Amino acid sequence: MSDTTHDGAVAMTARPSADDALSPSQLAAKYGLSVSGARPGLIDYMRQLWGRRHFILAFSQAKLTAQYSKAKLGQLWQVVTPLLNALVYYLIFGLMLGTKKGIPDDVFVPFLVTGVFVFTFTQSSVMAGVRAISGNLGLVRALHFPRASLPISFALQQLQQLLFSMVVLVLIVVGFGSYPSLSWLLVIPALALQFVFNTGLALIMARMGSKTPDLAQLMPFVMRTWMYASGVMFSIPIMLKDKPSWIADVLQYNPAAVYMDLIRFAMIDGYSSSNLPEHVWALAVGWALLLGVFGFVYFWKAEERYGRG
Repeated sequence: MSDTTHDGAVAMTARPSADDALSPSQLAAKYGLSVSGARPGLIDYMRQLWGRRHFILAFSQAKLTAQYSKAKLGQLWQVVTPLLNALVYYLIFGLMLGTKKGIPDDVFVPFLVTGVFVFTFTQSSVMAGVRAISGNLGLVRALHFPRASLPISFALQQLQQLLFSMVVLVLIVVGFGSYPSLSWLLVIPALALQFVFNTGLALIMARMGSKTPDLAQLMPFVMRTWMYASGVMFSIPIMLKDKPSWIADVLQYNPAAVYMDLIRFAMIDGYSSSNLPEHVWALAVGWALLLGVFGFVYFWKAEERYGRG
């Protein structure tokens, strides 16, 4: 009797279950399991980012506050730094090299300061984007959140810093005779489009910088070349009037020049529409959409690889 019972128990425990015939991936699907750190779908990823919007804003504000926390002048360096750059460029390019030719004296200083402030917005977003992942590996490895939160937060930090600088820019522009008008409202959509463009660029740089840390050493040279080619210190049409027209067209159609031109045209009375490339708003929207969409998708494609190895 006991042998029969023992044999029956063995038979019952050895009987295969329905789950034994399933592969690990089929078992995971059956019980609703997913791979840890797997990339979510694009729409779901966007929902997750929206759900982290408060973190993105708080993180950007904390980084902005901490940036100059050890300096005696504190947050004033947000304005002093680009102003000092503008002064240096004015002395070298405006006075010594004569790049202000064709631009009245009361226009050149606002022209130059606007160019420096607006280009610095893009430059700082790119440089912050390069280190967004590689410089925050502890956070990336310790917590689960959409990694795009970091480069977006850094781009937002640079926008907030630019807004401080815009207060000084307004004072300079008014001091040189350009007073507020309805055209100043164009600054809002221009900066919004530039922010989308900068965010897309920061996302691209964040993915590239996450695997190539040396990119942070190379980018200052790239950004300096871009600055000189974008008309920060000179008017592209005036300086290149003796050159083939396609050269000026290429330089004016580059996104940094486009956003600078829009804000200069909006705020500076002596900066006429003849200095703007054709279809300038279409170019501004096109660059923002191209880099914004491509940058976001490009970054999302590698979501599960950030912080590994």
